[in-house]
Amino acid sequence: MTDVPVVISGAGPTGLMVACELALAGVRPVVLERLPAPSEEPKANGLVGQIVRMLDMRGLYGVLSGAAEPPKPMDQWMFSGLRVPLTGMPDNPMYALMIQQPRLVRSLVEHARGLGVDIRWGHELTGVRAGVDGVAVTVASADGVHGFDASYLVGADGGRSGVRKWAGIGFPGHTSDTVARLAHVDVPDDIRSPDGGLDVPGVGRLPWGHHRLDDGGFIFAELEPGRPMVGTIEFGGQVDDAQPMTLDELRDSVHRVLGSELAVGPPRGDGPHAMRRIAGQNTRQADRCRAGNVFLVGDSAHVHSAMGGPGLNLGLQDAMNLGWKLAAAVNGWAPEGLLDTYHSERHPAGLRVMMHSMSQTALFAPGPEIGALRGLFAELLQLPSAAEHVAHLLAGSDVRYDTGDDHPLSGRLVPEWTLADGRLVADLLRPACPVLIDGADGSAITVAEPWTERVECLTATVTDGPAAVLIRPDGYIAWAADTFDAAAEEGLRLALHRWCGRRGVATYRL
Repeated sequence: MTDVPVVISGAGPTGLMVACELALAGVRPVVLERLPAPSEEPKANGLVGQIVRMLDMRGLYGVLSGAAEPPKPMDQWMFSGLRVPLTGMPDNPMYALMIQQPRLVRSLVEHARGLGVDIRWGHELTGVRAGVDGVAVTVASADGVHGFDASYLVGADGGRSGVRKWAGIGFPGHTSDTVARLAHVDVPDDIRSPDGGLDVPGVGRLPWGHHRLDDGGFIFAELEPGRPMVGTIEFGGQVDDAQPMTLDELRDSVHRVLGSELAVGPPRGDGPHAMRRIAGQNTRQADRCRAGNVFLVGDSAHVHSAMGGPGLNLGLQDAMNLGWKLAAAVNGWAPEGLLDTYHSERHPAGLRVMMHSMSQTALFAPGPEIGALRGLFAELLQLPSAAEHVAHLLAGSDVRYDTGDDHPLSGRLVPEWTLADGRLVADLLRPACPVLIDGADGSAITVAEPWTERVECLTATVTDGPAAVLIRPDGYIAWAADTFDAAAEEGLRLALHRWCGRRGVATYRL
């Protein structure tokens, strides 16, 4: 048996992100993945929401996007195929980074290895025995069967999570009667429209994106040049899900939905190409994110429709929420109850995604009543207040963590502040440690002196910001004050105890 601080089951985006967060805090986890190498299967097509800004806080946005500038919010997004206007919205929370999941995983693998993470491909977790002080795991590989004694186990092993089942965590929810199909195809040039959509004979113009019709949904998107994707959503359909999907099956589904033939052929170029079917969309969430020393992140904790692209926003935020807290426990300074806040903060976020993803599916259903409801909903989205509400729902920015502080900013992701000296607040969070910014007379830093081994303290003025602010490693504000009086001093001291632990114990940074 080998002792390790943290074992992570699954080397997808969420498992790798947990590993990177731990490594930034000086904890070297072991990542187990049953596949022999990173998967090339096309799954998610990008990231949408607050996670784009959070990746920028780790310096990963530029790596993934190739952009030299920080991320910028979008002018519009979609809710069940309906346009949500975002131009001119104050504090627009909707950001996007279009990146295929295989490339995202490869980039995170490289980042993790640069941080010293031990990733073991071809190693499958086959058993878990949880105890009071840790978790014993059994692993099968080409070299045989062996085991680890770990302080903590993180399940990042997908919707059919073995970790979740071994931990005895329930997975309640709902399975819809939909059948969704999606594939890379080749589309003839003569049916392409100048706006990036299609001009289908007998149907008319179908712009880029989702379309709800009387007999189901149709999707067209070309996220990469020369690799268009076509998809359908049908309600109440029956299918033999044991048989692999074919291009003929997709063509037949498109004909049923559109009422017209769509001349699509096999995709060009090297694969792998998407060709998948989801019969019966599951919307489920673990009834708890933690069972003792076992934690769930990403699809292991929640599954839902991909409509609107919420999956990686939800899962990678799980990872960044959990990583620094687990590191604090391993490093010996975690305050009492810190690990419990992973469930109390992320479970409500998952519930919000369950709600809006099911709502989007419902608004895609056939029937004149749904058509009328969509017309009304489209009108409501033209109201700035309604569009703003939906934008924050989709971005995940409508969830406020309970940090124990009543300042309006506390519990929210830190705004895109610029310091008076020109530095960006996002850049201060690259090391993934707590940051205290004192824009007053240095009194806040004086209070924080016993924690300076693990809290980055600096005197600086935040343009249009509070007098002083304490930011957690995941970018969420733990405490803020507009004036630093006696009440603020006591509030800061309580926040430091609550989020930064015991004084003089261990060191947070590398």
